[in-house]
Amino acid sequence: MASSIKILLDKCIGCTFCVKTCPFVAIHMANKKAVIDMAKCNLCGACVAACKFKAIELNREAVEKKDLSAYKDVWVFCEQKKGVIQTISFELLGEGKKLAKKLGVKLCAVILGHNIEPKIAELSARGADKIYIVDAPELKSYQDDPYTNILVELVKEYKPEVILCGATTVGRSMISRVAIKIDAGLTADCTGLDIDEKERLLLQTRPAFGGNIMATIITPNHRPQMSTVRHKVMKEAEIHKGHKAEVIRKTFSGDILKSRTTLLDIVEEIEETVNLAEADIIVSGGRGVGGAENFAIIKEFAKVLNGAVGASRSAVDAGWMPYSHQVGQTGKTVCPKLYIACGISGQIQHLIGMQSSKVIVAINKDPDAPIFKVATYGIVGDLFEVVPALTKEFKRILKK
Repeated sequence: MASSIKILLDKCIGCTFCVKTCPFVAIHMANKKAVIDMAKCNLCGACVAACKFKAIELNREAVEKKDLSAYKDVWVFCEQKKGVIQTISFELLGEGKKLAKKLGVKLCAVILGHNIEPKIAELSARGADKIYIVDAPELKSYQDDPYTNILVELVKEYKPEVILCGATTVGRSMISRVAIKIDAGLTADCTGLDIDEKERLLLQTRPAFGGNIMATIITPNHRPQMSTVRHKVMKEAEIHKGHKAEVIRKTFSGDILKSRTTLLDIVEEIEETVNLAEADIIVSGGRGVGGAENFAIIKEFAKVLNGAVGASRSAVDAGWMPYSHQVGQTGKTVCPKLYIACGISGQIQHLIGMQSSKVIVAINKDPDAPIFKVATYGIVGDLFEVVPALTKEFKRILKK
């Protein structure tokens, strides 16, 4: 029997509780009775719980329980760029170790690339119990087809219980393809992970509905359980140089390594300031900056502080700054020691990306701007007066 939901008209009194509760705006009133728009409804059951008159009937399709006992271990896909392991991988190894301990399994690192044998010691020191390594010239730079194909083959052979991957450009591109090919669920952009030890379920928490709620998602009937995790929301694994991991070297050839596209060149974005994701200090500008030319004062301030330049989504959408500088729910998640928000109102989508910063300084002429609610220090004033004054003063102080 397929899942279904219906309104029991003889019980519905038109109270509208269900309308207010539905997170998908799938219920409306007609002739003082609730009506469900099945094109919008996803059978979440929120309306059933809200209805005090038991006027909504939800029947869920019975799902046959699968034998998932063959799946074990927590895998972390360790992204590398030009032979350098990206720090998101160390964050995931730190979190993966906690999950593996609760599940009573091993923490495994998976790394693909060319001439990456020296990285084995680095991953081992970060706590990996087992390392799967595939080294081939075709894997020097990331390409969708070979990376996806190899990870799919590894999953089919070794059957991991959990796979974690960074919510980076590479991670988002690859892991969704893997999930489709192995018929597994995938939760994107997680900010928290835990384990239901009794059911052996990965509890995957992420912002939902524009960041207004935090949803915890489970995958009870499929393995592996897969998540991408935002950068800078978890602590890096500690280094233990004496730790030794088991190494499994795999080789692939033929169609597995073929790509439907040809990589012609990789053009690096040239920046005068430090990398946004790695920065200890970030100076960000928002709609209040007023235009692309005005970001010059933001960039100068960041340069004086030896920091990175960030931007809100509105500034990026307006074309004032490249997307690579965007901080927020649809951009980068950052966690610097100092975050200076200039002309940023502080909508929830932006706060999600920077509210874990140790010290937040907000500069805004609107004293009621939401950014002041999360700021450690607030300056109410015109950023075109405040920022140049701060830049001048920091130049003076830092010269000493």
